[in-house]
Amino acid sequence: MEINSQYHRMRDWRRALHQVPEFGFDTKKTAAFVIEKLRSFGLDNITGDVGGNGVVATLKRGTSRKAIAIRADMDALMIEEKTNLEYRSTIPGIMHACGHDGHTATLLGIAETLTKNDYFDGVIHFIFQPAEEWGKGAQAMIDDGLMQKFPFEEIWGFHNMPGMPIGNFETRPGPIMSAEDNFEIQLIGIGGHASKPQVGKETMLPACSLIMALQTIVSRRIDPTDIAVVSVTELITDGSRNILPGLSRILGDARSFRNEVSLAIENEMTVITAGIASTHGLDYSINYTREFIPLINNDKLAEHAIKVGQKVFGPERAKLANQPVTGSEDFARFLDHVPGCYVFFGNGENSAPLHNSSYDFNDDALEHGVNYFVNLVQSRFKP
Repeated sequence: MEINSQYHRMRDWRRALHQVPEFGFDTKKTAAFVIEKLRSFGLDNITGDVGGNGVVATLKRGTSRKAIAIRADMDALMIEEKTNLEYRSTIPGIMHACGHDGHTATLLGIAETLTKNDYFDGVIHFIFQPAEEWGKGAQAMIDDGLMQKFPFEEIWGFHNMPGMPIGNFETRPGPIMSAEDNFEIQLIGIGGHASKPQVGKETMLPACSLIMALQTIVSRRIDPTDIAVVSVTELITDGSRNILPGLSRILGDARSFRNEVSLAIENEMTVITAGIASTHGLDYSINYTREFIPLINNDKLAEHAIKVGQKVFGPERAKLANQPVTGSEDFARFLDHVPGCYVFFGNGENSAPLHNSSYDFNDDALEHGVNYFVNLVQSRFKP
């Protein structure tokens, strides 16, 4: 295989996708791009519109019925790009700030390589998923019959990691990415003139007290041996320069790795909110939702992944991750159905953070992703 030639094709694919990012389930153009490339490789078993604009391509070799799946995400984020790249986003307010353009290009490269060579005996499903950032895309594909239409015994996923050197690799058995719960708390009182706070039941001061009190959930109510994060991200009121608010909305998210911890956070949030609302004579409501579940790698598959990583990258560059990541990934939804493993590839030590307006996927990581997964596929289909 012409590695350098393929690398340049993958780079061009990635940069073309970077210019036309699409959000959530609205990934029609990206899916069409993916299908066009898959067909150019000679793949003809391709299904579109799975769970929205999801794409599944199936490659069969030999006589074995063993089937595995490799998944990449296609969607972008609602962020205005602030780079000066020649291939910067052409869509106002949307950019590939998490590297899903690179993930899509990598899986295309994997599919191209495996299609052109008899590397295995069995079945591979290449899954291109929409709406990962929403945490809805994986479940939408599952609800659309993914597991029945394209059955597989195990699934593999991957993500780039800013700060990790190019050509480096990490994963770990067990918990590797956290659950994400979202919450909205409303404090409801009586607004009024800023000069007469005693007349009404304003909600700004109680909201500020509540924001501070929520921080005691992790520090005082969760076992220190558990990992948990509670973050308030928005405070919205109906007040103004000289109007005390009668409604304050507090929004945020919580991260954890065990369902018991998630339940404890919700319970403590309710207790604290009720107490502060009662103290100030306010009504309140809480909407607590669980958007992402914890991503738990299968122990045996993760151990195997590390062995393959050590072969491909070298023992000094393929490492067992010391601790899980408190970011979230809806790849976890697939693991409710089959065992799987999620791995990280370095995006460079000088990479901007994920979800940052200056972020860009490092094209030098593309060939490492292909090399890893081609070796993984060979290893998973050994007799």
